[in-house]
Amino acid sequence: MVKYILVSGGVISGIGKGIIASSTGLLLKTLGLRVTAIKIDPYLNIDAGTLSPLDHGEVFVLDDGGEVDLDLGNYERFLDVTLSRENNITTGKVYRNVIEKERKGDYLGKTVQVVPHITDAIQDWVETVSKNPVDDSGEEPDVCIIELGGTVGDIESAPFVEAMRQFQFRVGHENFALIHVSLIPVVGSVGEQKTKPTQASIRDLRGLGLNPDFIACRSSKPLDEGIRDKISMFCHVNPECVLAVRDVSSIYHVPLLLQQQGALDTLRKRLNLDSINISPSMVRQGHELWSKWRQVALRHDRPQQEVSIALVGKYTFLHDSYCSVVKALEHASLSANLKLNIKWVEGSDLEPEAQNKDPIKYHDSWQSVCSADGILVPGGFGIRGTEGKMLAIKWAREHNIPFLGICLGLQLAATEFARNVLGLENAHSAEFIEDTPHPIVINMPEISKTHLGGTMRLGVRPTIFQDGTENSKIRRLYKGVKIVEERHRHRYEINPAYIETLEANGLKFIGRDEAGQRMIIMEKEDHPYFVAAQFHPEYITRPLKPSPPFVGLVLAAAGKLDQYLESNNFTQYDSDSDSEGLSVNKILGETN
Repeated sequence: MVKYILVSGGVISGIGKGIIASSTGLLLKTLGLRVTAIKIDPYLNIDAGTLSPLDHGEVFVLDDGGEVDLDLGNYERFLDVTLSRENNITTGKVYRNVIEKERKGDYLGKTVQVVPHITDAIQDWVETVSKNPVDDSGEEPDVCIIELGGTVGDIESAPFVEAMRQFQFRVGHENFALIHVSLIPVVGSVGEQKTKPTQASIRDLRGLGLNPDFIACRSSKPLDEGIRDKISMFCHVNPECVLAVRDVSSIYHVPLLLQQQGALDTLRKRLNLDSINISPSMVRQGHELWSKWRQVALRHDRPQQEVSIALVGKYTFLHDSYCSVVKALEHASLSANLKLNIKWVEGSDLEPEAQNKDPIKYHDSWQSVCSADGILVPGGFGIRGTEGKMLAIKWAREHNIPFLGICLGLQLAATEFARNVLGLENAHSAEFIEDTPHPIVINMPEISKTHLGGTMRLGVRPTIFQDGTENSKIRRLYKGVKIVEERHRHRYEINPAYIETLEANGLKFIGRDEAGQRMIIMEKEDHPYFVAAQFHPEYITRPLKPSPPFVGLVLAAAGKLDQYLESNNFTQYDSDSDSEGLSVNKILGETN
């Protein structure tokens, strides 16, 4: 029987339910348990594919091509699992399924209602998905973490709350626990912490038929003396079930914070986890996972050298728009004991027109680009800022600054090269200028031009390294393999008509699709690190398994890439190392 842990939120949204859910799952994995996760989003969209990054953060893409909420990225990174589109439940998905069944007559003439039909559909969905394997073992998970999006009391989440109220009786008390995440605000000049919002949130939750087993108190500082006991008394939970989750230097410390407060032991008793038969090998893997995770958390606070990366994007004023990119940079930096300094640069602020509109911002933006150790241009849609991004790419190419382009970043790098090296004036992407005389980037013929949702080239796809590329930097970062599998999300590609000319002038497309017709990985000759990929390597980065293209960028930016590649030792972590983590020399593979 699968054990279920529901994570709900109160007072305000965006207080870290996803991180607490992921951290709880990680702690359970350290016991040797298999853990899966489900995110419930109460919006009517079928998926996150058509949502603006400025509205909901980045769109995360899974192996099966599912475009989902960014919290599933947190689950995959913390738990090192592979989830499917079914692990993200939306109101739109549930209602579509119920309506389709009604149209087929599956309800045998009954009046279809929210209760019981919608609530039953939600419960059936959760129960089915929670049993899907998430790793190569093919085994059913032992525990399923369910995160309920939004806050208690939201109108749109009411059917899901009711479904979970019923679900706790379907699976039984011993198999269902609830963690409620609530804000403890600080009010007044003396900085007094207030518990009334949490009390009100718990009261609302109880009124809906759900009783929290744990209350995770989010606060900017440690809980004041007496706050834990006060919450325990007024919210009817044991003091040890009130978890203080203060702001910490990095999210990698959150599992340590929960573990220090005995959360794992309390969960163990509440769900009778000792009744689950765990193999010795899984227990051993759990212990190794915890040892390595502690290294990651400690290493974050003890870097040996700073490396600055200019992230030139379009949605930089909402950092969650590039959540996975930031995590990939963090993981790569942590693996080499480097302190990451991201310089956020809006592409449009680099364009000549910006000099007249806001000369100070224009100057500061170029100062960030010119002083950065490396430059990264991530994916995106729309023409705004593309000229500025190409100017940043030009700077990286001409001044031998390490550069990584992702998706749109690859397309703009090819366009910039065509303009300024091949002399193809007005070269552009057909996505932005349909009648451009030199369409370096064109729409893929199989992609719909009328429907946006779920119509792109999505999900994991193989990339084949071409013959004669054995010495390329990016292939060596991938350990010299012939084929890599990464996740895609795009509807445009490099125009095959220009490939021969681009390659003849030094821009090599060393990775292609199975047919050899679609350009996937690009690398410039005679450059410290000038790499771009049509796929999104940030989607499968892990704290303990950093993404190779990002490792290459941060090491090149720190001047250590050649040393790393020459060592021919690509091991990032060593579970037998001391608690302070590995030294740079060991990470870079110097002989023992």
